[in-house]
Amino acid sequence: MKNFDVILWDVDGTLLNFLEAEKAAIRSLFLEFGLGECSDEMLRRYSVINRKYWNRLERREMTKQQILIGRFEEFFSAEGIDPSLSERFNEAYQVRLGDTVVFCDHSKELAASLAGKLRQYVVSNGTVTAQTKKLQNSGFDMLMDGVFLSEEIGFEKPAKEFFDCVFAKIGDVDRNRVLIVGDSLTSDILGGTYAGIRTCWYNPDGVVNDTEARVDFEIRDLNEVLGIL
Repeated sequence: MKNFDVILWDVDGTLLNFLEAEKAAIRSLFLEFGLGECSDEMLRRYSVINRKYWNRLERREMTKQQILIGRFEEFFSAEGIDPSLSERFNEAYQVRLGDTVVFCDHSKELAASLAGKLRQYVVSNGTVTAQTKKLQNSGFDMLMDGVFLSEEIGFEKPAKEFFDCVFAKIGDVDRNRVLIVGDSLTSDILGGTYAGIRTCWYNPDGVVNDTEARVDFEIRDLNEVLGIL
């Protein structure tokens, strides 16, 4: 490509619609665990709690295991559900997350059109269990040149160490010709800033950037990436 040799893709909220997968997984597991129906309002409350916990992970205030269990403990306690179910619920949830695949902006066709023209890698903080299944069911596992998951690397985005490990594995590359595309300012874009690479913020809802993350490019539709590359 003219401007970039490597593109780093976030998964949840970028290539794939995470909220739809989240809703489907939690609703189905509520029924399996005999917890009744999980309403839209309950799901909204859970999403707020979930985002809070992932932000703590990004700030290195909690471990991955603490946030995975803690979010459900807080959610269940607030909803009057036995919080001791949290660990079993989370284990089932990680597996179930990959069952629902909803692409953002025809992302699979976009990635397929770029295959062979530049190197594409997944960079994600999602769990190995959930992301492996998502990538297989979506077909992205066959389109990417590699997959980097924080759980395997030992560091979470936005840590510079995460990206140092990525670059150590993909080999010699000019970081000025690397682009990260993601929906999270505090994870993907700030991580790209720390790593010294160009950043592309996928911002379909037009949210205001009130963080220290440096945004080089901002797009509302993933296919706008083609004009940047």
